[in-house]
Amino acid sequence: MTKLVILEYPDPRLRKKATAVTVFDDALRHFANNMLETMYAAKGVGLAATQIDVHKRLIVLDISERRDQPLILINPELLKLEGSGPGEEGCLSLPGIYDKLSRATHIRVRALDCKGESFELDAEGLLAVCIQHEMDHLEGKLFVDYLSELKRQLIRRRLEKERKQRSTGSELRVLPLGAAAPGAPMRRSSTPAL
Repeated sequence: MTKLVILEYPDPRLRKKATAVTVFDDALRHFANNMLETMYAAKGVGLAATQIDVHKRLIVLDISERRDQPLILINPELLKLEGSGPGEEGCLSLPGIYDKLSRATHIRVRALDCKGESFELDAEGLLAVCIQHEMDHLEGKLFVDYLSELKRQLIRRRLEKERKQRSTGSELRVLPLGAAAPGAPMRRSSTPAL
């Protein structure tokens, strides 16, 4: 298995709209397994192919505590959205950034598996949020798009500063919870990155 590189915001490749998967073969299964390995290594619960610069409609998820219930959705489409509730989201393409969003609490999705066979899935809670979040990636949309322009600018500056510090080998100064500037998105380790 190969660990893949996850694109980070504001990389413009994250804005590309994914196209349908049309070939279901061993290469696709191998690719999906590499995506899962990458997601597990990054301690995420979901990953879209768009995030690793492959613009095909494929997402992988695993919200289980033991990380032993992988789910692969190919060419997913939302059939039903019900309810609405706030929750905190993070993203592997925005490392360490979390903010509150409102998403549907119950969904029904139709997708194909790695053999090209169709199935439907009802999801609620974290799984429903995760599926919606990853499907947004397939449309070139990020969770920060739901935030105000001011918050997006703060996030962009923060990530650029951290990337610069990583590239120069400088240490990052970690602020205690609650010490961020007013209105700035908080870093939290209890919420998994999607």
